Parts: sequence; structure tokens; C-alpha cells
Amino acid sequence: MPRNTQAAQPGPDEGTGRPAAPPGGGTGQSAPRQRRGGQQLSDEEMRLAEAELDAVREQLLRAPVEVVVANHAMGLWELAALHLSQQPPGLSEARLAIDAMSAMLDGVTGRLGEAERSLGEGLAQLQMAFVQIANSPGRPATPGT
Repeated sequence: MPRNTQAAQPGPDEGTGRPAAPPGGGTGQSAPRQRRGGQQLSDEEMRLAEAELDAVREQLLRAPVEVVVANHAMGLWELAALHLSQQPPGLSEARLAIDAMSAMLDGVTGRLGEAERSLGEGLAQLQMAFVQIANSPGRPATPGT
């Protein structure tokens, strides 16, 4: 029987104040040995994949955290911009990405270094574009926009 990967995650580790491990345990243990389509990975493919994952983890540990967080905020900016540029625009999707970026930036105010100003400006531009697109002539009124 397949595992339920949508199970609720446990709360913080008792006594440590740390959050629970992410799905899969977050311990660096092997992921399932299946490719899309149900094909099994060979031992060599698994070894190479694990080595690549270890290298990415090491690179992530060496990167300044503020740079990593700023990159995630840029990903949300790009996601919102993509949804706004669709025909018709994906307003609910864009709103979610914009709101997530706004919440992220509000939560780290003063801690993102030199990227903070440009991220804030980019967020403001997205918000203005959203309002312009949502209120454009000929666009039917949609709830929640």
C-alpha cells in the first residue's frame, strides 16, 4: 500500500524548540528509488543523485542566508509576474504570490541587506500592476480582486 505523503507533520521537537523534520525526515537519508513512470533507479544513479544533493546542501550552507531568502522572494516576484502576464491574467494566483512576498518582506525588514530596497520596489511595482490589470476597462468584475 502506498505511503500517505500528505500526513500532518508533528509539532516542534519536544524540549528543543526546533521545528519537526520536513517530509522525508530531513536527515539526508535516501529518497525513494523510483523515477517518474515507476522505473527504479540503479545503485549508481542513486549514489550520483545523493552526491549531487550533498553538494547542493554544502553550497546552501556556505551562502549567506540573506541572499538565499532574497532569492526566494525573487521567485515569488517572478511567479506573480508570470500569472499577471497570462491571457487572461491569473489574478488569484498572482495575488497569492504577491501576498506571500509581502508577508516575507514584512517579516524580515532590516535583515536582507542590499537586496531589500530593490525587493520592496519590485513588490510595489507588482502591486500597482495587479491593481491596473484587475481594474482594466472591459474586464469583468471578479470577487476578491
